[in-house]
Amino acid sequence: MKGKKILFISSEVVPYMPQTEISTLTFNLPKLVNENGGQTRIFIPKYGNINERRHQLHEVIRLSGINLIIDDMDMPLIIKVASIPKERMQVYFIDSEDYFKGRPGYAKDENDDFYEDNDERSIFYCKGVIETLKKLNWAPDLIHVHGWIASLLPLYMRHYYNDDPIFDGTKVIVSLYEDRLNGNLDKNFTKKIKFDDIEDSNLTILKKSSYENLYKLSVIHSDGLILSPKIKKDFSDVLNGLDIPFLECSNDSEDYKEKYKNFYNSFLND
Repeated sequence: MKGKKILFISSEVVPYMPQTEISTLTFNLPKLVNENGGQTRIFIPKYGNINERRHQLHEVIRLSGINLIIDDMDMPLIIKVASIPKERMQVYFIDSEDYFKGRPGYAKDENDDFYEDNDERSIFYCKGVIETLKKLNWAPDLIHVHGWIASLLPLYMRHYYNDDPIFDGTKVIVSLYEDRLNGNLDKNFTKKIKFDDIEDSNLTILKKSSYENLYKLSVIHSDGLILSPKIKKDFSDVLNGLDIPFLECSNDSEDYKEKYKNFYNSFLND
C-alpha cells in the first residue's frame, strides 16, 4: 500500500456529517491507508448543513469554474477543500448553487421527501469528482465508493472516462450497507445518463429507476465489492452472474481493518 493513491468518494464523512456507518468508515479507512504509507483524497458533496466557517472550508479557485453538462444544461462546478483536524486527510467538497447550496438534507427535504432532482445530483457529483481529479492531475490506483450519491461513479469510469489516460489501471470497488435508501428516482434518469453517450445496454438494471437498482448498477460496473453478510441475499440476483472479487465483512468486527487492508492490497498489487 506504500505510495499508492486511494480515493474515497462518499455520501458523507465525519466530522462534517453526523456519525453513521458510512460517515465513520469514510473517516477510518483513509486513516488506515495513511498509517500504512498510502496517499488519500476524500470527496463528499457540500450539503447545505455543513458549516463552512466552523470546518474552515475554502474555495479552490483554480479548480472551480468548470461547467458540467447535465441533461443538456450547463451546471457550474464549485470545489471547496478542508483538512480533518489532527489528521493528514484532505477533503474535497463538490458544491453547486443548484444541487447542494441551501439544502439541509443529503437526500431528503425538511418534509422527509426525496429531492426530485436526486438523479441529476448524483450525475453532477460523480462527474464533478472525476473532472476535479483530472484538474488536480491526481491519478488514483484505487477508488472506493460509498453511498447512493456516489453510485454512478463505476458506470462513468467504465463507459464515459474509460479512454482517459489519467485513469489507466484505476480500479473501482463499491461498499454496500444495510442502511440504504428505498424509493424511486426521476423516471427520466436513464435518458439523462444516455445524454453522455452511455448505451442502453449498460443501463438495463435501471429500467425501474429505484435507489436499490442504482446500488445494483454500481456493483455491476465495479471491479470489486464489499458488503455485510447480512445483506448478501439482497443482491443475490446481481452477484450470481457477476465474477468480481468481493469481501464479506462486518464493519464492527475487531479485525475489519485488517480485512480491508488485505482487500485493498489484492487490487494494488496486481
